[in-house]
Amino acid sequence: MMQYLITNFSDFQLACIGSFIIHESVFFLSGLPFVFLERAGWLSKYKIQAKNNSPAAQGKCISRLLLYHFGVNLPVMIVSYPVFKRMGMRSTLPLPSWKVVFGQIIFYFIVEDFVFYWGHRILHTKWLYKNVHSVHHEYATPFGLTSEYAHPAEILFLGFATIVGPALTGPHLMTLWLWMVLRVLETVEAHCGYDFPWSPSNFIPLYGGAYFHDYHHRLLYTKSGNYSSTFTYMDWIFGTDKGFRNLEAIKKAES
Repeated sequence: MMQYLITNFSDFQLACIGSFIIHESVFFLSGLPFVFLERAGWLSKYKIQAKNNSPAAQGKCISRLLLYHFGVNLPVMIVSYPVFKRMGMRSTLPLPSWKVVFGQIIFYFIVEDFVFYWGHRILHTKWLYKNVHSVHHEYATPFGLTSEYAHPAEILFLGFATIVGPALTGPHLMTLWLWMVLRVLETVEAHCGYDFPWSPSNFIPLYGGAYFHDYHHRLLYTKSGNYSSTFTYMDWIFGTDKGFRNLEAIKKAES
């Protein structure tokens, strides 16, 4: 497949247009089912919050996302292309070994967790929350697509957390695409609003997931905590998950 792509398309087309198409496909294919689940009331026993979003609220989210994706995400991909090329990104054969890919993906998760955590905490300071981050928190009952519903400034600010790891290593384009797919699937799941028995947080140690992040959306910004991206260790280290852990302890004692 990669041979066909590099034969018929330029590096720029693959890195920019190709990445955008993959992102949009994975994002909407993984996120839209949660819109339909919420409207139909299916699997409601796994829904974390009883409240549902109205069709109008869901429609507003989708239309705003399309505007932001084409007006912010795509231009950022185009502008950042020279940076990634300078840092060593390539699309040529041979493909990197699975050991290289695995090591780079783990590195990206670690870097993204660290940068996202501190960026997210900064966004919860009074002025930035009021003027920027409050857009994302318009949805106190999140669903999958709300994961990328945010102020354009936040898209740029927290988007840096996702691209800084790859920018440092200069990966193969296939590795970058894999990282993008994993990151999109993770953030959609974290905002899906459902805690399924098969959710990754029930199998992967320290994985945050929907149940952990839903708490963040339910509370006021001054009391929320749970700022982590994929894994929860940053919140544990800095004590910003105490409210969540205390609530869980109370629920366990009452059950």
